Amino acid sequence: MTTRREIAAMIDHTLLKPEATGEQVAALIAQGVELGTFSVCVSPNQLPVEVPEGLRVATVCGFPSGAHATAVKAAEAADSVAKGADEVDMVVNLRQVKEHDWDAVEADVRAVKETVGAALLKVIIESAALTDEEIVAVCQASERAGADYVKTSTGFHPAGGASVHAVRLMRETVGERLGVKASGGIRTAQDALAMVEAGASRLGVSASVAILDGLED
Repeated sequence: MTTRREIAAMIDHTLLKPEATGEQVAALIAQGVELGTFSVCVSPNQLPVEVPEGLRVATVCGFPSGAHATAVKAAEAADSVAKGADEVDMVVNLRQVKEHDWDAVEADVRAVKETVGAALLKVIIESAALTDEEIVAVCQASERAGADYVKTSTGFHPAGGASVHAVRLMRETVGERLGVKASGGIRTAQDALAMVEAGASRLGVSASVAILDGLED
């Protein structure tokens, strides 16, 4: 069984509610340190934030719809990195995905990748809204564009969040070349372990305490 510490080290401890305050973000950071999470993930309007050494800062881009002009996404990502973000989770253009315009999807991701420099780029594909064929194709386009990770979900789409099936399919598609982040609806230790078993290498969760309380060191 994967240990509490190992799962904690895979967690992006997340607070993306638009009404979140600076005080709540400070509490998130303190909790992330206490829990031993990999990072905290906050909205761009919260940046910059101060974190202790060893705790990374992640943010989102084109969130939550992905329906932003590519230039806007690139500018947002560049601004976030300039304000200290170590990682950027961007949302794909779902219209392009649904129209199967894979060249456009690749160009959208590539434009953001080129602006973030050494920062890590995760691509949110909103897997619950896609067919299996679309999941495979958007993962392939993201890889061609230079993404570091593919990620299941924003957690805001009505179609739902992460599923074991989607995570497994994403891992099969990208192999060990890219990371796979499961996010959206992961609330228990059992949920988290199932995602890791399916191939997730990172977990985006807000219920970190509940998840880790269900695990042993």
